[in-house]
Parts: sequence; C-alpha cells; structure tokens
Amino acid sequence: MNDRLPPLTALRAFEAAARHMSFSGAAQELNVTPAALSFQIKSLEEHLGAPLFRRLNRAVELTEAGRALAPGASDGFAALTAAWRAARRSTETGVITVTAGPAFTAKWLAPRMFKFAVAHPEIELRFSASLRIMDFDRDEIDVAIRFGYSDDDGLFSRPIIREWLTPMMAPELAEKLSSPQDLREVTLLHQDDTRFLKPPIDWPAWFRAAGLGEAPSGGPRFSQADHAIDAALGGGGAVLGRISLASAALADGQLVAPFDPCITTEAHYRFVCPAGAETRPQIAAFLEWIEAETAEIQGHAEGRVFVPAAEIAAG
Repeated sequence: MNDRLPPLTALRAFEAAARHMSFSGAAQELNVTPAALSFQIKSLEEHLGAPLFRRLNRAVELTEAGRALAPGASDGFAALTAAWRAARRSTETGVITVTAGPAFTAKWLAPRMFKFAVAHPEIELRFSASLRIMDFDRDEIDVAIRFGYSDDDGLFSRPIIREWLTPMMAPELAEKLSSPQDLREVTLLHQDDTRFLKPPIDWPAWFRAAGLGEAPSGGPRFSQADHAIDAALGGGGAVLGRISLASAALADGQLVAPFDPCITTEAHYRFVCPAGAETRPQIAAFLEWIEAETAEIQGHAEGRVFVPAAEIAAG
C-alpha cells in the first residue's frame, strides 16, 4: 500500500467540500471556480483509487472512504492553522494581545497602562475585554487574565491576585457611619458577576461575617462589578468592593473601606498563557510588571480581619 500523501491543495479542496457538503460552497470559500475544485477532488480520488463523494442530482454525499478521511483532514488543517498562527505570533516580538474581563480591564488594567508603556515603550499591548473564555490559537490571544477557580490544565498559570471584599463607599458617606451596624441605613449596591461562586461572596455573607445577622433586603443590582463601583464613587451607596477592582480608588481616596471585616474566597485572578510562552521576552516582561503592580494591593490588607467564605457558609 502506498502511503505517500497527495498534494495539500487536493486535500484542502476535499476538506472544504466535506465540511460544506457542497462543491460550490467549498469553491466559494477557497476562492476558486467549481470546476477547479472538482478537478482537485477528482485528482485526490485518482490518488486514492476510490471515490470520496457520490455525485447526486443537486447534492453530494460522502462515500465510506470519504467518511474515513473527513475527520482527520479537518483536524489536520485545524492543527496547521493553529501552528501557523502560533509561529506568526512568535515573530511579533513587539505586540502582546491580552484578554480579561470588562471590569478588570476597566478598573485595573486601563488605569495602569501608562506605567507599562513608560517602562516598556518597545511593547504594544492590545486588549480584548470579554467574559468569554477565549482560545489562544483560534482567537490569536497571547495572555489571559482569568478569574475564578483554577482550571488551566496544559497551560502556564500563575495566581496574581487573591480576592477579598469589604464595604467601600465615598468618603462623604463614610463620615455619616460610626459602626458596621449603620450600614443597615445605607443603600447597598449589589454586583451579580460573582454569583457563580460557591460559597457566595455577597452582602448576606458579609453581614454574617461581621456578626450582624441577616442583611437588609433591597438595593440596586449591577451585572458588572465596575458599574457597582462607579455607583459607589458617585455617592449612590455602599458596595461590597472587590480589592482587585477597587484598589486604585482606595489608593487615591475616592473610596474608603472603614470597617475591618473582609470576606476571602478561593476564587482568584491568574495570569494564563500557552505553556512555554511565558519565556518569550515580551510576555515575561508583562508578567513581571503585573506581579509588581499586584503586590501593591497587599498594603490595603493591613489591620483587617479576614473571614473565608467557606467558613461563613458553614455557619
């Protein structure tokens, strides 16, 4: 049996036709004429010595040999495409494409970008703010900043921020409060982007952690944490602020966190990239900068009382 592979162009024509189940659709995708595509598939069938398609009146269907070839052809071209993208990105030494959630991009990355630009003018950062878990190859992403529980098998993954939450508000509002109990008389701002976490990290959990019993009901709800923080910045109430997103506002005094009890969670932010990519000079520089910036957050933890969410849930 001759295992010599046929021409790549013929295999590409077959893969497209098998995926579309249409010669004309495949020809349009590959930007060739239907006649040219049909010729490529015919040459492939001659190379194999058996038909790959049954030509029907207005359609085509795969033969047994075609069904055997189609999955491998599809996987092979997908792997080639991924490898080509990875090779191309490896030559772009001055560009890093980063994906992170919209709130983290708006409240943590964006306010600090000028520092990275000053320290590394030779590197251009490109951002894709999305809650979708992006694929490094398909979406041409170099680095992902992910929040949640670790599930990064096969990838380089390093924790960068351990999340904790505590009531935060504008200084003018804080001046009216003398104890945590006074929060019962304040509008509580809720953020729903962490509702997937178990155990929960929300106002009811914090009130129990502070020994205040049940939390009051009501208050506006926000699908994104950065919107809840913006409402607190505007004096709209108290937010159970996430240190990852509110550290800059705390540092410049726009928000204050007057009470000691804080909730901690096993969910955390990670710096994730394809295994081995962390050694590329521009990605290594970005990781080093991220770690230096996130280390500054720890200063806000001094003197606070931390209660794990799991402990609160256990009662």
